[in-house]
Amino acid sequence: MSIYVGNLSYEVTEKDLNEVFTEYGSVKRVYIPVDRETGRTRGFGFVEMDPEAEEDGAIEALNGAEWMGREMKVNKARPRENDNRGSGSERRGNNSYSSR
Repeated sequence: MSIYVGNLSYEVTEKDLNEVFTEYGSVKRVYIPVDRETGRTRGFGFVEMDPEAEEDGAIEALNGAEWMGREMKVNKARPRENDNRGSGSERRGNNSYSSR
């Protein structure tokens, strides 16, 4: 399972996010999406931890916490649902998550 981390500063790096979550357990992967056109981060990211108990502890501790001048939104990411936006192209990949 992945953790969604929202309302991040645009200055946050994957290394920064990894350091924060490492305080709560083993971080397997950190991903911060970047806007294709501007190259700027999009203000949210995903963290994978193992085991699930560590994820739950990190979510409980960090949801609503202030970090880098912003109040983080932290919860379990849900698999992205296919929708009909855009030109009808499919969303692919095993690591497509959303905050909804």
